[in-house]
Amino acid sequence: MCAEAPESLIAETPAIVIDEAVVRRNIARFQAHLDSHGVKSRPHIKTHKLPRFARAQVEAGAKGITCQKIGEAEVMADAGLDDILITFNILGPAKLARLKALAARLSRLAVVADSAVTIEGLAAAFADGPAKLHVMVECDTGAGRCGVQTPEEAAALAARIDTAPGLSFAGLMTYPAPGGAADVERFMGEALAALAGRGIACPEISSGGSPDMWASGAPGGEKSLVTEYRAGTYIYNDRSLVERGACALEDCALVVEATVVSLPTPTRAIVDAGSKAVSSDLLGLTGHGTVIGHPQARIVALSEEHGTMEVPAGSLAVGQRVHIVPNHVCVVSNLFDSAFLKRADGTIEEIAIAARGRVT
Repeated sequence: MCAEAPESLIAETPAIVIDEAVVRRNIARFQAHLDSHGVKSRPHIKTHKLPRFARAQVEAGAKGITCQKIGEAEVMADAGLDDILITFNILGPAKLARLKALAARLSRLAVVADSAVTIEGLAAAFADGPAKLHVMVECDTGAGRCGVQTPEEAAALAARIDTAPGLSFAGLMTYPAPGGAADVERFMGEALAALAGRGIACPEISSGGSPDMWASGAPGGEKSLVTEYRAGTYIYNDRSLVERGACALEDCALVVEATVVSLPTPTRAIVDAGSKAVSSDLLGLTGHGTVIGHPQARIVALSEEHGTMEVPAGSLAVGQRVHIVPNHVCVVSNLFDSAFLKRADGTIEEIAIAARGRVT
């Protein structure tokens, strides 16, 4: 069931509570799914920011991990993770110096690029390195964020990487829009043809996104061109994935435990978890989370330290603890210095969120 900690074991709220049994079940289930489709797993650690769970994902069969920022990757390298993909354009002398130092500590480091400027900076930093830096071309297949806009641009940048000193072309990478699997297949198919026309092999095609994580095949049931998949949220799950049918409420491993601090009216409850604890992200939803055991409760507003809930009269009391499944769990991990880990035997351990705040 969804994580719920005994109130007496957590002294103060708001607090993150993580059910370790649910975490490990989620890891095993998704790894088995990818294995059955012949797709490699490279989970995104931005959701949990914990080396212990990154190691658990690798031990379950992941080929390596994905980080969004160098700071996250440095924390994971400190913990012994040694195959890392950073899915962010890295620019500027300071960051390139950190990247080069990080590469020296790992068995394999890969990054992404979607412009000649990024590639030139990477090449200048790694031209005299002992080993080449692996670089993937980021492709915009419909999400409208970073990435080259056409397969021809992808092939042209791949050719630039292929001939740049200190760099090695590592494949194509995308973060698609939800429901965008068909767009990924179409774009990547055309990009592979463009690469073949230039005589360039494509080692990997990397896609991601927890909302579509169970659709690991091309539309129509054919085998996908995607060779590795980067899912992050799946390890905890959240309200957004429940609402999209990607998981059930009992698959949500993280809750924010909060205390009812005020009942100004019989139907308005105020908890001590606001936007600094549960995040203000809506992700297209109404309200700011699901309150476990109180299906009629609605978190209708957040200020920084207060959460305002509409509740049935008499359903909550001042001082009562509640457990909230947030809309977007990845943000919540970055809002707390520590979390409370609920073990299978019911004991609670407070753990530091090692990569919390590592946003550079």
